[in-house]
Amino acid sequence: MTVARLTIGRPDDWHLHLRDGAALAAVVAHTAAVFGRAIVMPNLKPPVRTTAEALAYRERIRAATPAGAAFEPLMTLYLTGTTPAAEIDRAVASQAIIGVKYYPAGATTNSDAGVRDLAEAGAVLERMQELDLPLLVHGEVTDPAVDTFDREACFIDRVLAPLVRRLPRLRIVFEHATTREAVAFVKDHAHLAATLTPQHLLLNRTAMFTGGLRPHLYCLPVLKRESHREALIEAAVSGSPQFFLGTDSAPHGRSAKEAACGCAGVYSAHAALPLYAEAFESMGRLDRLEGFASQHGPAYYRLPRNHGTVTLVREEWTVPESYDFGSDRLVPFRAGETLNWRVAEDAP
Repeated sequence: MTVARLTIGRPDDWHLHLRDGAALAAVVAHTAAVFGRAIVMPNLKPPVRTTAEALAYRERIRAATPAGAAFEPLMTLYLTGTTPAAEIDRAVASQAIIGVKYYPAGATTNSDAGVRDLAEAGAVLERMQELDLPLLVHGEVTDPAVDTFDREACFIDRVLAPLVRRLPRLRIVFEHATTREAVAFVKDHAHLAATLTPQHLLLNRTAMFTGGLRPHLYCLPVLKRESHREALIEAAVSGSPQFFLGTDSAPHGRSAKEAACGCAGVYSAHAALPLYAEAFESMGRLDRLEGFASQHGPAYYRLPRNHGTVTLVREEWTVPESYDFGSDRLVPFRAGETLNWRVAEDAP
């Protein structure tokens, strides 16, 4: 039987890029219209390294959020080799910092200040384990000898597995997991979790080259083989509380994407929930969308579920070719294409 309408508890986005300034003002409304909360990534220029910087950034996000939107930004700190353990105490005391983000130096956008060797951050990680503050990892190695498509699997062997052995009570979120190896590793460790993006659930790496080079589908970690996509979507619809929604929606202007050395990132906040609904429907598991989008994340982060609901309706609409983005334009995921689901206009 075809479902025409689906109402779920108001969801959260557990991995989001909002940027700052004019870019922030251009994109935050898309998320705030649907999601109750979002974990905001700290890879600004300069990065958000201290609790004070995170609190100031939170106020800028709140100021840019449309009036009346019941949206709460959840903040993170950017882990560096010089982050003091005392900063973790300040972060926890603030009750505004929900995790610390580990970027391997040079792995992705604005990651140059990231950690080159996790041994540099040993005291910080130990304090995070003591205070139960999660570590959010970008799971790729940056060794130039490792093939781009193997960087995630290599990260598990070289970095993540040793870290889990050394700090067995540290809660870790494998952000934007893209491989069957990541899915298997998370399943084998009950205190780990993973976020899954719409592009990695819906596409494999062939999509980046269909009819020519598709720069707006280039993200990091890159799209992988079909066998990996299948493992991801099976995890998403499995009902396991270890897997939940994290768009990794990452806005870049058209000029930065369509360039000789284009930026990595897919912008999906404009249609995130309809895209996830499409993925779940493809597996005949729309009944599992609410757990993935609205329940598993709060449980892992030990937060209450949101009040209110959001309703998806089966109604075709065409994604705009682009959106305003300060002095540039922003090309969204599935630009110019027709989606079969949309969020009802009365969404909170």
